Amino acid sequence: MAKTTVRHRRWVIAATAVALSASPLTVPAAAEPAPAAPAFADAPEGFASTDGGTTGGAAGSTVTVSTFADLNRYATASEPYVIRVAGTIDVNPFGHEIRVASNKTIIGVGTQGHIVGGGFFLNEVSNVIIRNLTIRDTRMPDDDPDDDAYDYDGIQLDGADHVWIDHNRIERMNDGLIDSREDTTDLTVSWNILNEGNKSFGIGWTDNVTARITIHHNWIRDTNARNPSIDNVALAHLYNNHMQDITGYGNYSRGRTRAVIENGYFDNVQDPYYRDSTATLTETGSILVDCEGRREEGGTTFDPRDHYSYTLDPASEVPDIVGEGAGPQSSIGL
Repeated sequence: MAKTTVRHRRWVIAATAVALSASPLTVPAAAEPAPAAPAFADAPEGFASTDGGTTGGAAGSTVTVSTFADLNRYATASEPYVIRVAGTIDVNPFGHEIRVASNKTIIGVGTQGHIVGGGFFLNEVSNVIIRNLTIRDTRMPDDDPDDDAYDYDGIQLDGADHVWIDHNRIERMNDGLIDSREDTTDLTVSWNILNEGNKSFGIGWTDNVTARITIHHNWIRDTNARNPSIDNVALAHLYNNHMQDITGYGNYSRGRTRAVIENGYFDNVQDPYYRDSTATLTETGSILVDCEGRREEGGTTFDPRDHYSYTLDPASEVPDIVGEGAGPQSSIGL
């Protein structure tokens, strides 16, 4: 028996060939089975896994929606739900951010789940999963360059905790693709494509230093600022992210943030990673290609392994691994 396995802990695709030994009677070889569907983790890695973990709506019923009315009804309900999005949903009114209540999973069915013309708002809620969706297209042609006139985010979080944002594609939003604000904590942002945006991923809007955030295996590309901008985060852990074609700045540690960056891949990124005078930052194992500007670290940070277990991929393999695995997947949400 011969076995071939794709090298990545999140991708398990095995093929087995069985050859029968020769005998006087001719027996055909067994047919080779079709490859299994790629396997992805059903629970977050990082800070969203700590202090009881993040389970979303697993304690409640599962519903499938294909209209804005149904999505809004279940997302805002007080009961826990797993909400499967099967189709393209146009948000009404344009630019509206659906107010997601606690104990919800909102997950695309394969690659079918598109949220168009709006996003999600998690305001002082807990235990939410947003997964395997395409969230897109609130960009306004008449907006000012700083995206201030129309505050249309992909996902905005204010004072939320235990949130997992995973395997989404968020693009062409008029303000932030993701904004994690006002002490949002125990947040994991993993395996997303953040694409074609001015403000990619802002973190902060607080004087407190309590937030704990993990950001891993994301593909951030064709963006300008906030990739992310990390202000006053107690513990920020970034690893195995692919940063590509970024014109403004990359990973920026601000305020009293303590940030750890590991095994990233920076391709054509202006100011790949740096800190201000009050923040601390350590970087190890990253690869930089065609990058210009600041790459600065310093100060005392922390050891992420004191808080959770994780496995680092080699930086040289990040473009292939993230390129295959990030964004909505046909095998998730079925």
